[in-house]
Amino acid sequence: MIQGIGRLFSGKHRDEQLQASLVRLRQRTPVPLFWLFGKTQSGKTSVIKYLTGATDAEIGQGFQPCTRFSRLFQFPSADAPLLTFLDTRGIDEPGYDPQEDLERFGATAHVIIVTVKALDHAQENVLRHLRAIHAAQPSRPIVLLLTCLHEAYPQRQHPQPYPFSWQWPVGNRQQTFETDGATASCPQETDTEKAAHCPLPTAHCPLDLVRSIEEQRRRFEELAGWVVPVDLTRPEDGFDDPHYGGEALKRVLLQVLPTAYRQTLITLEEASHELKNLYLRQAMPHIVGYSVLAGTAGAVPIPWVDLLILPGIQTRMVHQLAHLYGQPQAGARFLELASTLGLGMLARQAVRELLKFVPYVGAVAGAVLAGASTYALGKAFCYYFTAVHQGHVPPPEELRHYYQEQLAQAERSWSLTHK
Repeated sequence: MIQGIGRLFSGKHRDEQLQASLVRLRQRTPVPLFWLFGKTQSGKTSVIKYLTGATDAEIGQGFQPCTRFSRLFQFPSADAPLLTFLDTRGIDEPGYDPQEDLERFGATAHVIIVTVKALDHAQENVLRHLRAIHAAQPSRPIVLLLTCLHEAYPQRQHPQPYPFSWQWPVGNRQQTFETDGATASCPQETDTEKAAHCPLPTAHCPLDLVRSIEEQRRRFEELAGWVVPVDLTRPEDGFDDPHYGGEALKRVLLQVLPTAYRQTLITLEEASHELKNLYLRQAMPHIVGYSVLAGTAGAVPIPWVDLLILPGIQTRMVHQLAHLYGQPQAGARFLELASTLGLGMLARQAVRELLKFVPYVGAVAGAVLAGASTYALGKAFCYYFTAVHQGHVPPPEELRHYYQEQLAQAERSWSLTHK
């Protein structure tokens, strides 16, 4: 019994308990898993960079081997991921067998993104292995991403506006899919026509590119339900639009993802859009990731459970933010700032826990407050660290006011999300 009490108050034991709780929470958190499938140098890393804003170095350091031929990248961190990418390599190697990846990820990958250079028509191995993956779960969406469009019009800028648009058939209704102002208006497909969502090029699209895209579409038509031409390049490559077709890719992914997982991608996009501050741009994905994790903990319908887990999640977030901002991770300073920001928070959490005795309503309220308070706490610490970088420490009342503003905004946003 004495040993048991000792373990209860042991820092190591608390860390082990928190880690076990986080593992369980991550299994319940709606994190989209994109399976990137394609030959080497077909643009898979460019897709990750575009969707996450991560640098080459961050992606290179973040990839972890998971099978003989695949590696996993969890963004922004494995501790509180928002997006997960499975990168399958070695497709052209004689020994590649998709069965190992299927056994591990076949049931959890939400979307397969097949990256193919628009002018590369040697895709026999990709097609052969993709058929095996598709047969294992035919209902899983497969998006064919045609990359490196500029190879069809060397030393020229991309055609503007983006010359592809999509029909969006749903049931017996006709819908249109708009990208960058271009709208397709097509007749309703008949039962005998292929229901794939294929790009319709406009007159100003280079003819060689149109022919190549049509051939790739025909080649993958039995597997891929969506075809998206893109050209994701580095700014130094000299193209006016380095994210050519990127918005179309995002819209397709939002269409094919399950609703809960779709919201994660939307939240990341809204939180990181057009941020000028480099530190804040790097910090926001971590804040959103830990907030989503906290919201998952808050939704647990058992009273008092997340009251124990939530401080651990928030502490890990603040330590990560301190590391990003190059600030000392002093425990005493953290407690001081948390005390400044958290006045009245324990009372609100206690009320929220009592609400959990009310079915459904309590779980929603718990998720909203846990997620919103974690988000506001992260923003407030960024506010504080930014002020320190500028040579002054904000007074407690200023910091508290900023925190309350962020909390109110976050609660409104999370309430709409959980309706």
